[in-house]
Amino acid sequence: MSLVSSPTFFSRFTSPRFRRCCCCEDTLGMPRSTPVQAGLSLGRFPEKSAASVDPCPRPRRIILVRHGQSQGNVDESLYTRVPDPEIELTEKGWRQAEESGRRIRDMIEADNVDDWRVYFYVSPYKRTLQTLRGLGKAFGRDRIVGVREEPRLREQDFGNFQDREKMRIEKNIRLRYGRFFYRFPDGESAADVYDRITGFRETLRADIDIGRFQPPGRRSKDMNLIIVSHGLTLRVFLMRWYKWTVDQFESLYNMNNGGMIVMETGSGGRYSLLVHHSVEEMQKFGLTDKMLMDQNWQKTARPGELNYDCFTSGPSFFTHVD
Repeated sequence: MSLVSSPTFFSRFTSPRFRRCCCCEDTLGMPRSTPVQAGLSLGRFPEKSAASVDPCPRPRRIILVRHGQSQGNVDESLYTRVPDPEIELTEKGWRQAEESGRRIRDMIEADNVDDWRVYFYVSPYKRTLQTLRGLGKAFGRDRIVGVREEPRLREQDFGNFQDREKMRIEKNIRLRYGRFFYRFPDGESAADVYDRITGFRETLRADIDIGRFQPPGRRSKDMNLIIVSHGLTLRVFLMRWYKWTVDQFESLYNMNNGGMIVMETGSGGRYSLLVHHSVEEMQKFGLTDKMLMDQNWQKTARPGELNYDCFTSGPSFFTHVD
């Protein structure tokens, strides 16, 4: 019997042993020290003054969307003569983007609330901007709070115009070297993408804390953030958010074009992949049994709590204590 199919698979994760240890990763939406408490004048940080007295609720969801099918997905030779940021969607890619928007809208409307809104973060590449426009057709203007074009969400850099034969060789070498650490000549490794995504996560956290997309008087827990980006970039984002190891990252599969992964708040207020998705869906995405255990714990844990038995917290690194 599979570990995750056992009736007792999730039962031990309600133990008090899992409760209460503050962690900076998990304090989104919790009160922070104000600039005054830090000895600074609020006048220097006017955008934070409202947030310090009126903490903003966490958005209900962070929805990760991969761009629709691009011309480069169909014909890789295009990268030899067209800059990667200029690669456009195919007709199928446009349909995938529009369908993705309808699926997101239907999911949100199933909440049966009236004040829901969406806010977008998008890679500046043409195929992601086109995906944004496609999925945006599902939302009326009154539902769209705004958009931020975010260069740190761009595709992994493979090195300007690509030599097709050389790229084929490099991708084979990457399989032997390791997908996370292998750096393409004149390009990036997934580890490089991790570094810039870490910076983006800090920006996202600050935006949530100060309510940049939720003006005072119109704040709601039914805000939904939608991040439109690229397959590897979104997998790295999840790795950074949930503190997955390199081995766990390399077990993940790419999302389909136009596909989405939904991080949704559970009963305790933290984001879990198992609120919207099933265990089977996440297994197909590549989550291991231990990763699923942690996601189930996230469903009921509160911000600031730490899963002491999580595989990233230490014991799994020391085989002599098994």
